[in-house]
Amino acid sequence: MNSFEFYNPVKIVFGKGKIAELPKFIAKDQRVLITYGGGSIKENGVYDQVFDALKGYTVFEFGGIEPNPKYETLMKAVALIRKEKIDFVLAVGGGSVIDGTKLIVAAVPFKGEPWDILSKKAPIVEALPFGAVLTLAATGSEMNSGAVITRNETKEKLAFGSPLLFPQFSILDPTTTFSLPSNQVANGIVDTFIHTTEQYLTYPVNAPIQDRTAEGILLTLIEEAPKAMASRNDYDVKANLMWSATMALNGLIGVGVPSDWATHMIGHELTAYHGLAHGVTLAIVLPSLLRTMIDEKQAKLAQMAERVWGITKGTEREKALAAIDKTEAFFQSLGVKTKLTEYGIGAENFAKIVTRFEERGWKGLGERRMVTPAKVLEILKASL
Repeated sequence: MNSFEFYNPVKIVFGKGKIAELPKFIAKDQRVLITYGGGSIKENGVYDQVFDALKGYTVFEFGGIEPNPKYETLMKAVALIRKEKIDFVLAVGGGSVIDGTKLIVAAVPFKGEPWDILSKKAPIVEALPFGAVLTLAATGSEMNSGAVITRNETKEKLAFGSPLLFPQFSILDPTTTFSLPSNQVANGIVDTFIHTTEQYLTYPVNAPIQDRTAEGILLTLIEEAPKAMASRNDYDVKANLMWSATMALNGLIGVGVPSDWATHMIGHELTAYHGLAHGVTLAIVLPSLLRTMIDEKQAKLAQMAERVWGITKGTEREKALAAIDKTEAFFQSLGVKTKLTEYGIGAENFAKIVTRFEERGWKGLGERRMVTPAKVLEILKASL
């Protein structure tokens, strides 16, 4: 196991009816801005629950944060916060709303162009405090300090993070996910699954706790996914999915082990150029990446085959290939297509993506920095 430091200060408040406990975590004298997405929280009752809990507070609201939150939209929230002298921000929604809120609270006190936080890795030295009410199990943003933002003007989707961007608290009520359409549930399962594999499908470093925890998350997703797709309102199933998503990216399974993230980096570009949902891009890229990089990942893929998929026969190579096939079939069983052509997308932007990686100095991605721009092109072609 590699050396590591682990820090996660987020208070998790999990369970039905916990939104009513918001006054425990936000001081009454604070001016609060509620951020949210396209308005589904007004239809499913979450909006009313939040405002009922915050009666007597000075509350403002900012809606319209998109899936794959747009920089241009978020800067409008920054202007509102500065104008109204907001003290605390409450993100109510899924990972996109929480990610967008992380940039908002970092940008308010930032000196200069906030996009520099993403494009130039400008340091974050101050941020407004914020909390979250989670309504979609997927990104794990409710218990980590990272985010991904899209900028329309430049068609870029970039990641950033800071220890100052952990939510002070996150309320996780599984009932808030009951109204989600099946495609969002499926995409969330894929997102959680691949967050886990990005930290698990690398190479062995004798870290059995991390491995077994990652495998537990994957097995839970595989077991619960069919139930989740069959029934919207099964509390136990939705609770297990929600906690799986949080555990997949709160830092725990990534300590002391190598991590990959090349699937995410390539997927971000497909979203930036084609507007595909994040989970969809991951389902497209991961199988092709695993097949392309199988020499580097064979040992862990074979381990996954045995421990997760129950495949015990064959050579290490045969088990590794079978694990990839089973993983792709799992995504497809959720109704998530795994080829670009199934979305009407061809190779028209492949050269731009490779050039963009080269211009950013991304000469080698992945756990061993072996996913070169040439390999990126190979993976994209295999994803057609």
